[in-house]
Amino acid sequence: MDVVDLRYLSIAAETGNLSRAAESLGIKPSTISRRIARLEDELGVTIFERGSFGIRLTAAGREVMVPVRRTLDGFNSVLQVGKSSGSGMNGQVRLGVRMPPVGDPLQPLLAAWREQHPDVVLTLHELNDNELSAALAERTLDAALVTTHTLRRGANTIPVYREPLVAALPHGHILASYDSLTWTLLRDQTLLIQGWDDSHSARAFYASRLGEGARFSSHPASKQSVMALVAAGFGITLATKSQSEVTFPGVVYKPILEDDAWLQVELAWRPTSEDAAVGRFVAFMRDEARSRKLL
Repeated sequence: MDVVDLRYLSIAAETGNLSRAAESLGIKPSTISRRIARLEDELGVTIFERGSFGIRLTAAGREVMVPVRRTLDGFNSVLQVGKSSGSGMNGQVRLGVRMPPVGDPLQPLLAAWREQHPDVVLTLHELNDNELSAALAERTLDAALVTTHTLRRGANTIPVYREPLVAALPHGHILASYDSLTWTLLRDQTLLIQGWDDSHSARAFYASRLGEGARFSSHPASKQSVMALVAAGFGITLATKSQSEVTFPGVVYKPILEDDAWLQVELAWRPTSEDAAVGRFVAFMRDEARSRKLL
């Protein structure tokens, strides 16, 4: 007995005629008749009563058809789930982020993904640089949005969007009265950055902009905590334009008029990933970045 036998049995019961059942299946009537007879022998019951009227289920046949239809329904459900998962239209994407998805352009990107893929569960994991890299390597994350200066061991990347950098200053700071700032004006300030003992990528990136002699104060803390220190007068920090859309008490934002005052964000994922939903997410982010001209 196999699933083909069960399908033949179900279609024969629905049509009430072996010739019509065989025609709908594209096989010979003798084939379906032989398969059903073999199934009856295997089960030890007569499933169909045969006559000039065609075929009809016996009492035993009606009992047999209950689990047969249940089995076929379950098998069809498995096929549908498999096809859907294989197309990437359902499943899960575990997305790591270095910065919260606040404002343009990331928030609209995620909203568009959600609208087009409502059956794919997207979970967000906010981690520091090294944690993101390790999570990708250990496959506890499927993909991550990282900055160009972040280390990514063995990951593929594509650029997604670029954001201008702004300076975050405490109210009353001498530079807060300026309409815009330059690296030269910021160079003498103490720059508060997020940094961990084994991760200095942010310091290296900002040093490449501010030049030698820049003073840094590293804090293994969230951006919100760093902003609180800015408001308390411990120093200044740099933020993306989208981050500046969030109001922090005691903090003002000023644009930086420099050609290199921007941060590029890339999508990283493991090249060996075979998950269809992850592949669809990567393709979506790539295509949306191009169509929206985010770079």
